[in-house]
Amino acid sequence: MKKVGLLLIITATALMAGGYKIPETSSNAVALGAANIAHNHENADASYYNPAKMVFMKDTNNLEVNLMYIGLDKVKYDGTVSGTGPYSLESTKENFLIPSLHYVSPKLGDNGARIGVSVVVPGGLSKRWQSAPAKNFAEEFTLEIVEINPTVAFEVTDKLGFAAGFRVIDTKGVVNNAYYDMEGDSTDYGYNLALAYQPTSDLELGVTYRSNINLNVNGNTTRILTVNNGGVDVSVPLPAAFSIAAAYTLPSATTIEVVYEKTFWSAYNSLDFSFEDPTANVVFGDSIEKDWKDTNTFRVGVTQELTDLTIMAGLVIDQTPAPEKTLGFELPDTDTTSVALGGRYRINETFDFGVSALYSMHKNRTVQNDDLDGEFTEGNVILISAGLGYKF
Repeated sequence: MKKVGLLLIITATALMAGGYKIPETSSNAVALGAANIAHNHENADASYYNPAKMVFMKDTNNLEVNLMYIGLDKVKYDGTVSGTGPYSLESTKENFLIPSLHYVSPKLGDNGARIGVSVVVPGGLSKRWQSAPAKNFAEEFTLEIVEINPTVAFEVTDKLGFAAGFRVIDTKGVVNNAYYDMEGDSTDYGYNLALAYQPTSDLELGVTYRSNINLNVNGNTTRILTVNNGGVDVSVPLPAAFSIAAAYTLPSATTIEVVYEKTFWSAYNSLDFSFEDPTANVVFGDSIEKDWKDTNTFRVGVTQELTDLTIMAGLVIDQTPAPEKTLGFELPDTDTTSVALGGRYRINETFDFGVSALYSMHKNRTVQNDDLDGEFTEGNVILISAGLGYKF
């Protein structure tokens, strides 16, 4: 029972650390699979993906609002649970609408400095299992993460831009299961840095870094087993991420961008809990090893410029950080391959409109650990985004 109880708290906080991150927070990012770090100087989402590119944008106010639909397919599990079974289980399907906003200012003074602000949802999760024994672990798990990211960019030379930003992360989560009813929230801070270099009119390079942020989650357990045990605190990392990108534009106005991204999930070694109730602290307050691994993500984006229409496509190959020994119903994560397609139409000099979609395919994953001996299948994800750009 103690082990199960720890697992429930662990998965709640682990996912608050961004285990299900959402890299695509704009219509163009969805269309390109977030391969828009090096080649991005026409749209306001540059303020988030590479704010250093803001120095190369037209000298106007740039605003973009987006609405994205996320559809999570059901996850299936076939196998034993804690030595019982075998079972054939599946989670429920989930549907969400997520807004975002990006803004880039005109030039400020003679040095070409620009200010940007992005309000995005960089991660989140909802996972529900209606059948035992899966629902004993995760009858409901809902996670919301909102990021406010103001940035400032400076023109170092006419070919080099540098930017720095301040990240404010607000996290809220709910966990309901056989042993816990738990809510938690946190507001934490970090920073991001970016470089943009354009050695020629055809070649563009970009580098970005987002700092590790420790999410100091303060939660409230309205029920632990059959007792109200008050507060619980835990700190988990939202890991640092580093990206390097190169884009080349062909004479046909076709731009190909390649991005390598490393996410430093190894910061998530273990979790320690502090319960307000001393008895709960004795029963459930042990440290537990997670041992997540750094991951590599590869992104390729293709952009074709026409007269008033831009066509985009993307491919993403992503690794899971979760090792087999800690995999469970709350985070049945796998390696993924994603394909994307979209377009953007310039209505006039003031407005443009984009529509895009991305489909993420999860690999089947066999798991054999202390709790599970079976296979997770399905669980694919679809993103559909629409965005309106406004220049004034």
